[in-house]
Amino acid sequence: MADGDILSRIDELVSEEHELRSRAIGTGLSSDDRARLAGVEQQLDQCWDLLRQRRARVEFDEDPEQAAARPISEVESYRQ
Repeated sequence: MADGDILSRIDELVSEEHELRSRAIGTGLSSDDRARLAGVEQQLDQCWDLLRQRRARVEFDEDPEQAAARPISEVESYRQ
């Protein structure tokens, strides 16, 4: 997946996240929507991680195509 594809996916996920968050104001979200929001947040973290991996590989003259999406469980366990 190329950087442009990853950024397009990030844009799609951000749009969905904003839409879900805007629906949460006032009436709140259904349990399905809350689960979807959590999934979107996890996918965003995974996409950003993959993009960072690719950019680091370019910086160190390595092949960015060798970067791979890490499991959500691994990405979500990173410390800020």
